[in-house]
Amino acid sequence: MTQMGGMGLVELRDIEIFLTLAEELHFGRTSERLHVSVARVSQAIKKQERAIGAELFARNSHSVRLTRLGEQLRDDLRHLHQGLTHSLERARLAARGKTGTLRVSLFPANIQELRRYFETFRARHPQWELRLRVSAYQDPFAQLRNGEVDILVTWLPVEEPDLTVGPLLFAEPRMLAVAGDHALTRWSTVSLESVGDFQHITVEPAPGYWFDHFVPKLTPKGRLIDRTVNVNNLEEVFMHTALGEAVTLFPAHVSWYFPRPDIVYLPVTDMEALPYGLVWLSAAENDMIRAFARVVRDLGPLPD
Repeated sequence: MTQMGGMGLVELRDIEIFLTLAEELHFGRTSERLHVSVARVSQAIKKQERAIGAELFARNSHSVRLTRLGEQLRDDLRHLHQGLTHSLERARLAARGKTGTLRVSLFPANIQELRRYFETFRARHPQWELRLRVSAYQDPFAQLRNGEVDILVTWLPVEEPDLTVGPLLFAEPRMLAVAGDHALTRWSTVSLESVGDFQHITVEPAPGYWFDHFVPKLTPKGRLIDRTVNVNNLEEVFMHTALGEAVTLFPAHVSWYFPRPDIVYLPVTDMEALPYGLVWLSAAENDMIRAFARVVRDLGPLPD
């Protein structure tokens, strides 16, 4: 618990809920990210608004946005919360004989194949804790820039002036996921040209060039690909795909890790392998980041 201005004693979790909602501006995504119910999020915000005596968020059935007071509180609390969280984390680590935590966020799901990098890092550096999490689709590089994670494992290329691209982890051929009763299931393989007439997923906000390598904007012959099914997470991707509302381009490992009775995976014959590598905020580079990158370089990329 902590003191927050004239608000009296406030649970640290409530502050975390406020700051996460201020970033996501969406109750559902906030609840998913913090692993709490939407009702818990709403309860925490109402409690803070009652204590302050004014609204922190302007919200209706279509949108959520910060009020001017909410923006002020967000700016005041952000660094305070980070400092308090880091102090508690350092105390927790010290109690376990650890001196730091490396936080890695991953887009790929092939954890079993990637375990050799994680286990080698832990064996070489027992003084550091390694913490893994699954990345959200929205604004993929924000988690690096806001200090939420130290390394992002993502598909390449990444062309951001403030980010460093580290070593390659793997590159995989592409698969197309379609509903089990989709017309394309008559074929054993497909081409990107042949699937250009179907709806594909998109995510917002995300850099256009980056997402274009996951789902291209054009077919090889220059036809525009319909990317109008907006998704927020992998569960939504599978839902729209299984219902036949979209077809989805994936790296091959998704077909191994997510076999489903309502989805068929078809090899795509005319797309290059999708590479994945390490990315981190250049200004935040430290010994732990360099050590993990060294592990990946020493072990080399996964075999094809």
